[in-house]
Order: sequence, then C-alpha cells, then structure tokens
Amino acid sequence: MGVPGPFPGSAGRPIAPVLSREEVDRALARLGAEYEAIETSLLALQDHAGRRLLEGADLSGTTKERWAATERSITVLWSLFDAYTAALTAVRELRERRRWPSPDDLAELTDMLHGSGVTVPGAASAGGGPESGPARLSERFSLEGLVERMNGLYARSLDVIVAADAVWSALPARIDLLSAELQRTRSLAHSVGVRPGEHPAGDDLERITDELARLRGQVISDPLAFWVSSSTGSSAPGGGRPDTARYDRAARGLEDIRREVEAVLDVRQDAERRLMQLRDVLSRADRTLTEARQARGEVLAKIAASEVPAVSGPSTALHEQLAAAADYRRHAQWHRLSPLLDSLEQRAEDELHRARESLTAVTAPLAVRAELRGRLDAYKAKVARHGLAEDPVLMERYDAARRMLWSAPCDLRAAEQAVWRYQQAAAEAFVPQEAEHRGES
Repeated sequence: MGVPGPFPGSAGRPIAPVLSREEVDRALARLGAEYEAIETSLLALQDHAGRRLLEGADLSGTTKERWAATERSITVLWSLFDAYTAALTAVRELRERRRWPSPDDLAELTDMLHGSGVTVPGAASAGGGPESGPARLSERFSLEGLVERMNGLYARSLDVIVAADAVWSALPARIDLLSAELQRTRSLAHSVGVRPGEHPAGDDLERITDELARLRGQVISDPLAFWVSSSTGSSAPGGGRPDTARYDRAARGLEDIRREVEAVLDVRQDAERRLMQLRDVLSRADRTLTEARQARGEVLAKIAASEVPAVSGPSTALHEQLAAAADYRRHAQWHRLSPLLDSLEQRAEDELHRARESLTAVTAPLAVRAELRGRLDAYKAKVARHGLAEDPVLMERYDAARRMLWSAPCDLRAAEQAVWRYQQAAAEAFVPQEAEHRGES
C-alpha cells in the first residue's frame, strides 16, 4: 500500500493556503490513484491463501493470539477504508458541482483534502495491537493520516499472514517427506532386527517418530512459534525465515539411524565371510600358541640356566563369543551380530599378535644359540682361509665352544664366552700374518 506525500494542513500542522483549481485536481488525481492501490492491497489481503488457512485452522499459542489481533486489525482496516472512501467521494462530489469552483468551494475543498475532517468511531480507529492505547469514543483524521494508519495496520496484518503461510509452506511438506523416509527406514530396520527395546537405533526410531508427530501438530496449530524474524531488522512484511532447527535435528538423527541399519545390512550380507575370517585368525592364534608350548618344552630341555616365559592356552572367552556370533547368524539376529563381530575382529587380531609374541619370547634362547653357532662357523671358515685351521690353540677353543653349543642342555652364557674366546684367539693369530704380508710387500 502506498502513502501519499505530505500535505500541508495535516493533523498537528497549520492549515495551508487555499488551493487553486489545478492543485485541487492534481490532489484528487493523486488520491484516486492512492485509493486504487489501497483497494487492490486490501482485496489481495482478503484473498491471500495464508489468510484463508488461518481462518480455518485450529490455532494455539502465539499464532492464536496474534491472529486474533490481526483479525481485529483487518476489520479496522476496512472500516478506515470505508471512511476514506466516503471522504474521497465527498471531495469529488463537491469538486464536480462546478467546472470553475468558487473561492468558498476551493476553501472547503482545501480543508477536506488537507484538514483533519474525517471522523472515525473509536472502535474503528483502534489498531488492534498493544500500541493502540485506551479506546476513544471517536478520532479525527486527515486523508493522509488515514492512509498512514491503514498502512501500519496493513503491514502488521500482512506480516502475520505471510509468516504463517511461509512456515506452513516450508515445514509440513518437509516433515511429511521425512516421515515417509522414516517409515521406509523403520521397515528395513525391523527386517534386520533393529527394534525398540532390542537395539538402540530402534529406540531412536521411536523417539524421532514421536518427535515428528509432535512437531507437525505444533507447526500446524502454531506456525508463528516457528518463525525467526529477520536479523537485519527489515520492516518488510514476512521479513524472516522458518525455524527448522527441530526438523534438522530429526533429519540428522534419521540419517544416523539409516547408516546404522545399512551397517547391519552389510553384516547380514557379509556375515559368513567375516565369520570364516574370524575362525581362521583364531585358529592361527591357537596353532601359534601350541607351537609356543612345544617350543618351550624344547627350550627347557636344550637350554640351561635360561628363564623361559610360560605360555597361556587359547582364549576360552573368544571361542565362546565366536560360537555366540555363529548362533546369532543362524537365528538372523543381525543387530546383535554386528557389534559382536566388530569387537571380535579386533580382539582376534590382538590374540594372534599375543600368540606370536609368546612364540618369539619362548624361542629367543634357541635364536641366540643359532646365532652363536653361525658366528662360530663363520670364524672357523675365516681361520681356514688364513691357513690356520691346524693351529692347536684355535682348534682347542673351537672344540670347546662347539661342545657347549651342540650339547644339551646348553649353557648359553658359558657358550657365548667360549665363542668370544675363540674369536679373540683368531684375531690374535691374524695379526702376525698381516705383519708378515706387509713386510713382504
């Protein structure tokens, strides 16, 4: 709705000089255009889809209060428009009496156009809002003042209607789409055993279902409770946006549940392969522990004065849980199988790692003995290359070290000392040979 420019002689200002005939005609043309704009705006407001929805809805809360005030404002708007129409009609009738109005006519026309001569009953002039103040028996307006009052009432009324319509246009349809997706997810979840009371995701599905039902009912009955006014402070009607925070939380929650159900579906499709892999990993761990126990007996028999760690048996708990996982698969309890397999896969790998560490720790003395044997044989070959294979000292020390390393039980500490003495004797025997070679050269 447009507002005519400021007129001299409006309420609270001195009366302007009498208008000429041309000025009266220009003012009437401007007011006629203003009248057309006001009427078009009011009719559009009357036919607005949001207004019809508000009239037929069972409202509550903020929307109920604001719509009641808005209905009063719309009633006032039409009353003010009727007063504006009557006043403009009276001005036109006076102007149309004579082609060339007399000075008295022009004075009266000036007063009607710019003066505060339009009387409106108090109930009709009230704005319908908290700022209206105490009711008056009547109130006088200029034509400009009437337009200003109508503009204010129109903007506030349109703001309520546009905001409610925007929320109704945005949220219920989205909630319905999300509810349909929720039903599809619920059906899929039930097929894989994700049900309330049996799986956390099933409980979450019930919670989101209830939340969407509550949210839809609240949006329908109180749309303005879900309207966020524009942060820019715009005074344009409908300046703001629907508040989708609760909807967004429900959508994110449903997406999390959907991923959980898909994970359970993956478990169902891949359960046999994962169970076979688990059996294989645990079987390797058991074989490694068996090998470690056998190696421990061999070490105790062959190596003396050595601390050999004990080797535990297979994990009874893991085997029991593997049996439970197989039972879940047989009975299609995929929602129970999924977290159990996730846990078992990591624990089975840990068990295999533990078994390998046990085998390494148990066979460490044998590895040390093998390393000493290899070192002794390497030095014997080096001594032979230097032509010292028949050296009596080297032969004696080699035989002593070899007897220790190839006897059972082997004293690793004594054998290591014997190998070291043989290495030292060999190093001392190499020195004269190297000096002799340098002298010859």
